[in-house]
Amino acid sequence: MLDLAELEALRGSLRDVAAVRMAKDSAHDLAHLDRVWALVQRIALAEGEVDLKILLGAAYLHDLVNLPKNAPSRSKASTLAAAAAAPVLSELGYDRRQVAAAQHAIAAHSFSAGIAPKSKEARILRDADRLDALGMIGIARTFAVSGALGTDLYDPNDPFATARDLDDAAFALDHWPVKLFRLQADMLTEAGKAIARERVANMRRFAEVLAGELGSDLPDSWA
Repeated sequence: MLDLAELEALRGSLRDVAAVRMAKDSAHDLAHLDRVWALVQRIALAEGEVDLKILLGAAYLHDLVNLPKNAPSRSKASTLAAAAAAPVLSELGYDRRQVAAAQHAIAAHSFSAGIAPKSKEARILRDADRLDALGMIGIARTFAVSGALGTDLYDPNDPFATARDLDDAAFALDHWPVKLFRLQADMLTEAGKAIARERVANMRRFAEVLAGELGSDLPDSWA
């Protein structure tokens, strides 16, 4: 088991690798990795009996391969990241068991991959990564991705889809009820569920204020 100083030194090495290898994406950058690692530690403290070395490697390398949200091969990104992480982890002193465990956590963290997490570490990483899509930082990241993809922030004629079908491929705001609000029910840890409830509530309050600014009605499903 690594002590805190050793863990922090390893974090620095992993962060350096990510800084060089990750695609430049403001929604999936070093700050995102730092936030995920902070959430991982918060959840792990509540869960107990987890391998922080495995979680550290998985947290900082889970986006080593990051494909655009609209890429046809998007669902393969996490398995590609897991494969790319293996030699990095080995070079940093992870043994074969630890490499395999971190790879599984990386592969299973992705929403689009649909891989069931089989370990406590994988469940924690998945919750932590999804929590960073919620709350105020989740709002910022949603709109950052929208800007990168060139999609509209919202439908000016019907911002909250009161009389149309939701379409998050066209409108960033639609992504909240299509996916993000649903993440709360999909959390796998008790700590993750509690944090998600708070963050989704904050997003709903933001939507309420936004509706007022836009002179629009907010459907009950958003409130």
